Amino acid sequence: MFTDREILSTLEMLQNEHLDVRTVTLGINLFDCVSHDPERFMENIQKKITGLSQNLVSMCNQVGDKYGIPVVNKRISISPVAAVGAPFSSEKLVDVAKTLNHIAKQVNVDFIGGFSALVEKGIAKGDRALIEAIPRAMAETDRVCASVNVASSKAGINVDAVLLMGKIIKQAAALTADRDGLACAKLCVFANIPQDVPFMAGAYLGIGEPDAVINVGVSGPGVVKKAIDRALEASPDMSLGNISELIKRTAYKVTRVGELIGREVAENLNIRFGVVDLSLAPTPNVGDSVGEIFQSLGLLSIGVPGTTAALALLNDAVKKGGAFASSHVGGMSGAFIPVSEDLNISQAAENGHLSIEKLEAITSVCSVGLDMVAIPGDTSEDTLAAIMADEMAIGVINKKTTATRLIPVPGKKAGDRAFFGGLLGESVIMPVNNAKGSNLFLRHGGQIPAPIQSLTN
Repeated sequence: MFTDREILSTLEMLQNEHLDVRTVTLGINLFDCVSHDPERFMENIQKKITGLSQNLVSMCNQVGDKYGIPVVNKRISISPVAAVGAPFSSEKLVDVAKTLNHIAKQVNVDFIGGFSALVEKGIAKGDRALIEAIPRAMAETDRVCASVNVASSKAGINVDAVLLMGKIIKQAAALTADRDGLACAKLCVFANIPQDVPFMAGAYLGIGEPDAVINVGVSGPGVVKKAIDRALEASPDMSLGNISELIKRTAYKVTRVGELIGREVAENLNIRFGVVDLSLAPTPNVGDSVGEIFQSLGLLSIGVPGTTAALALLNDAVKKGGAFASSHVGGMSGAFIPVSEDLNISQAAENGHLSIEKLEAITSVCSVGLDMVAIPGDTSEDTLAAIMADEMAIGVINKKTTATRLIPVPGKKAGDRAFFGGLLGESVIMPVNNAKGSNLFLRHGGQIPAPIQSLTN
């Protein structure tokens, strides 16, 4: 049971500390929509998705209003299109993406994720068709998101897929050159992609998931920051162990709020409740930043020495508190560090405190990885592939999810600014070691084998 003081502190979170439910995501299985006729397939998915999601937004708003807790984003995730649309050409898959975009607008959701392929052990014909469709699909839609899983701890790293994604990212950026390569902001490349993640751009509905399911993403970096600030103001000498306990208790309360909203939405829609993703997901708003938590903990900025240790403490405490609060925890569940989406992190990059190399280092202990990182437009395909391969290796070896959302901004160089708009924010373009001729290693292709731990049960 909550004490009176804990109830009052939760109300304070709602009123002054940016507490919200970041996303309610409806997962929809499309395998019963499969058809060899692309027109019939698109008719099938239109009927199924709209039938299940037509009341999603209104129900989220209704439940949010009931409890005074806003649900910021309402989203849909679907079965990987490379699997359910395997018979189709890249051209037809672009049409599928446009159909999905139309559906998203029709039911008024923010994004629909699942224009995805799982190629950690090899690229099938349908996978290749989808991957080749990604640049146009992302450039010609505004609510469709794509993800490609190129590695796992069980399979290793599919280097051929990594190389292909370097080419695809460059093409997607070029098609949206007038928008600073915006198409790349809707494309994630993963190792160990979760099947139940509700956050975009990586959300899709896994093969083992039910026909329809509600997954919830909570957030609350502002809540965690304010809790630390209050505690250290009262007791400046508080130990790191006690700070960890404070974060854990705060994460518990945030997660309970998310589970309450998610379960009620699911019950009212007569859809199964899935998981709560505990991730601390920032926005470009002041006071809603993961980066500011590092300053509250006593660091000058994210990126300076001590950052990795502080993030390890934060991530562990969030997981411990959230896991106790929810009966079903899933997704990525940790702290996101998307550069352009977090005002404080973006400023750290601009001030020189945070480099892409330090970002890579701290992804060993955070959720996701090199997220929303704007880099020079002349970054080569080989360098893009090498950055991705390094990030995939961190995920594979550590048995954790890692990902990249790299945006080579056409026509711009390090130190310039990229503007993506809305929750995607803006950022300085970070310098990249683009040494020519240094990436012949990946050109050998094939598979980097899984580590020996893949043989354990």
